Amino acid sequence: MTIQWFPGHMAKAKREVEEKLKLVDFVIELVDARAPLSSQNPMLRQVLQNKSKMIVMMKKDLADTKITEQFLSYFQEQDIPAVAVDVNEKEDIKNVIQLAKQLGQEKIKKLEKKGIKPRPARAMIVGIPNVGKSTLINRLANKKVAKTGDRPGITKHQLWIKVKKDFELLDTPGILWPKFEDQTVGYRLAAIGTIKDQLLSLQDIVAFVITFMQEHYLNRLMERYQIEQDMDDMWDIFVKIGKLRGALESGGNVNFDKVSDLVLRDLRTGRLGKITLERL
Repeated sequence: MTIQWFPGHMAKAKREVEEKLKLVDFVIELVDARAPLSSQNPMLRQVLQNKSKMIVMMKKDLADTKITEQFLSYFQEQDIPAVAVDVNEKEDIKNVIQLAKQLGQEKIKKLEKKGIKPRPARAMIVGIPNVGKSTLINRLANKKVAKTGDRPGITKHQLWIKVKKDFELLDTPGILWPKFEDQTVGYRLAAIGTIKDQLLSLQDIVAFVITFMQEHYLNRLMERYQIEQDMDDMWDIFVKIGKLRGALESGGNVNFDKVSDLVLRDLRTGRLGKITLERL
């Protein structure tokens, strides 16, 4: 199944990124640490071409620490500087600024050699919707300059932001690509709240999460929902969770949609522990 999603403002945002790219020295691409590859935008690879890039793995506080380290090593092996971030950790914000300064210095040195007066390095910040872009920008600028919210696609325009004297940042709206050829990518992004829940069946998303956790985080399922190790029927698992957590409708039957809501809420808020939904 191919999941289609390409609203008009996404196409416009892509054109704007292409137009503004020549104004910046390098690009900061944000990905979600819980799905670092699935949350990369393949369309951006074509758009960015040879522009220098660094990757910021957002929401590391919700992701599996061991797997995050593996992905950081993977990106660095691809010659892409990468850093993992919890926006509430000041040290992580400093690391982003330091890495960005290093990336920008090369361009500034070239300008100086040409006799051009030094200026702050300029970066474009890009990423798919709801990855935490606005929150990171506010932390980098140390003030509230960008709108924040938990709805995908809240940023609708471009904005220049000064980060101390170190560099200038061009914010861009979150961009998704036209369609997900791989349904698993869609499930991962839906599970972490990057795409709207309505695009896929909530029950299918949660079935995907539970199946993945049975393989990689079985103890968490057993602790949180008292699911037995040998349970493999998804119907039985939903009923077990529903009865345990009171996700019932009149008559006492389990409401599968309510079960789906509470499992997704547990995943997205970290109540299921630190979980990364893909592996290298």
